[in-house]
Amino acid sequence: MTKSVSENASYVESGEFKRDTNYITTRITADGSDGYPVEPGRYRLIAARACPWANRALIVRRLLGLEDAISLGLCGPTHDKLSWTFDLDPGGVDPVLGIPRLRDAYLARFPDYPRGITVPAMVEVRTGQVVTNDYPQITLDLSTEWTAYHRPGAPQLYPAELRAEIDEVNLAVFQDVNNGVYRCGFAGTQEHYEQAYDRLFTRLDRLSERLATQRYLVGDTITEADVRLFTTLVRFDPVYHGHFKTNRSKLTEMPVLWAYARDLYQTPGFGDTIDFGQIKEHYYVVHADINPTRIVPKGPELTDWLTPHGREALGGRPFGDGTPPPPPPLTERVPALREPA
Repeated sequence: MTKSVSENASYVESGEFKRDTNYITTRITADGSDGYPVEPGRYRLIAARACPWANRALIVRRLLGLEDAISLGLCGPTHDKLSWTFDLDPGGVDPVLGIPRLRDAYLARFPDYPRGITVPAMVEVRTGQVVTNDYPQITLDLSTEWTAYHRPGAPQLYPAELRAEIDEVNLAVFQDVNNGVYRCGFAGTQEHYEQAYDRLFTRLDRLSERLATQRYLVGDTITEADVRLFTTLVRFDPVYHGHFKTNRSKLTEMPVLWAYARDLYQTPGFGDTIDFGQIKEHYYVVHADINPTRIVPKGPELTDWLTPHGREALGGRPFGDGTPPPPPPLTERVPALREPA
């Protein structure tokens, strides 16, 4: 979950960074028990390619083939003092919702909404009201509640028999890696930074050990667990290593995780959601208290993401009994990396 804040806001905490985990917990379900039944065309996913939490929803929507059932609105990599904005669209207005700021959808449902305006968010098209911004639940519900609209050959990202193990892995990855990089970057004291740093790399070392002998985190196919780890790994060298001071090792210097991340990046549905330019612009421009010049680094070299990874030797079947997703719609394609020489 990435939130918008005022232009002069500080992201660095006075001590330990503590993430606000209070979300709009309304769910979109097959039975409509919260008043929002699954229905194609009724909802619009609002995301930002820069945000790792929103990136999860982009990947899962692609893998499951929900593009026709759930439309996509994309905010730009930065935002104004009020909210994420639709500055990528003509006139700076979302063409479906007709609003310039995601904040408008939040206030349409909650006029006194007191928290940060976050992506991803599911918005009901007819009313223009936000339904939920509960990003961990959004992707699970895409897998389990929207099954009637999955594409033929969609993978099982949250299979019932593996859910307990997936949940266990996801919790550790969230605490120490997904949120761990932020706990490093937004720490307000040396002590809290070093504690977060040590937890991060201890967990990355354990994940390396786990992935040294198996291709994917849980079972022999891609699951929700891989999606959640990938969105942090893919941002590690471009952003976290320098900007958040997670600099014991670059991803490219951790052989198992680097091969694992390249394997996923080259898998349809993963790398084709990644816009490195937007990722770097977001972090280095928005976090002005960490990077007051707002200069965006030119590096690192990115074409290595396309080099062979050798993970096929571990076996595994990326999509299980399913098939890869087709190429993304033309309107949703990201800038392609050039092949290495």
